[in-house]
Amino acid sequence: MSSKGRVRERVERLSAYVPGEQPSSSDVVKLNTNENPYPPSPAVARALRELDVEALRRYPDPACGKLCRRLAELHGCAPENVFVANGSDEVLALATRAFVEDDGTIGFFHPSYSLYPVLAAIRGVAGRPVELGPAFEWRDPPGGDALFFLANPNAPTGMLHDRRTVETFCRAHGGVVIVDEAYVDFAEADCMDLALGLENVLVARTLSKSYSLAGLRLGYAVGHARLIEALLKVKDSYNVGAPAQALGLAALSDLGHMRRNAERIKTSRRALSDALARRGWTVCPSETNFVWAGPAALPARALFERLRERGIFVRHFPGERTGAFLRISVGTDGDVGRLLAAVNEIESEAKP
Repeated sequence: MSSKGRVRERVERLSAYVPGEQPSSSDVVKLNTNENPYPPSPAVARALRELDVEALRRYPDPACGKLCRRLAELHGCAPENVFVANGSDEVLALATRAFVEDDGTIGFFHPSYSLYPVLAAIRGVAGRPVELGPAFEWRDPPGGDALFFLANPNAPTGMLHDRRTVETFCRAHGGVVIVDEAYVDFAEADCMDLALGLENVLVARTLSKSYSLAGLRLGYAVGHARLIEALLKVKDSYNVGAPAQALGLAALSDLGHMRRNAERIKTSRRALSDALARRGWTVCPSETNFVWAGPAALPARALFERLRERGIFVRHFPGERTGAFLRISVGTDGDVGRLLAAVNEIESEAKP
């Protein structure tokens, strides 16, 4: 039976978000989805062992009260300034419901997180990309959007926008600005003070990257109580499961473990960036747990495919602005060593 007439036309036309490949084999070097190469805090493992399976028959706390209080303590605000979500992607999706009228627009930089235009299309409103400069640097958005998604540090470029520039934009912007800080724990600056000081700014964060909990799906937003209240109105009844709440709380009780892992990754990031630069690659300054770099000896797509043949997965984004680059997650030193050895071999083969 045909689905024509049953699926909305907008959905039929929709180009869905494409996540990074998840290879089934464990015998690969997986540097394509910005996962943390190190395990989460031992406190998470203890909390997992102590989970009361019998209690799973009951619904979780719909307000995520304990998590909100812990996050409020962490960021120096009230629990009313915190919203807990099923990953920070849920914050972004709910924001399109809460802050954008049917005739509104959603702005975002390009290149940036490729989910942003998809969310605008799902919502059925115009997405307005703002092209970054030739070296992926900041360009002032024109304004007028009901909602602006601002990844900082940016993805896939890894670059951190100047905080004062971001503040100037937020103060002038008439709509809501979501500063998407998924990678902030690998960066030298953040915009949390803007979320706590301005009525139109939310900061979105995730436990996927620095806390090594990508499989848990847990994120949150911090901002003015009125914006948080709007998100609470449009969320699903029980959007965050009890196991996620318990394990997230455990992770947030051990900030030292997260920060030590983040420092290890930053050290490996510098080493990887330097090694690629010595090979003649174009390497953007990264403030994330990945490196955005353009190969020197052969096209990025060709290198991506040859690495994949060797069981080394990185990310390639086709496109005029992005096609000449690869996004390489920072793995363990062993992972980075295997990647560089493979690059040496492939580039040597490519020489005339």
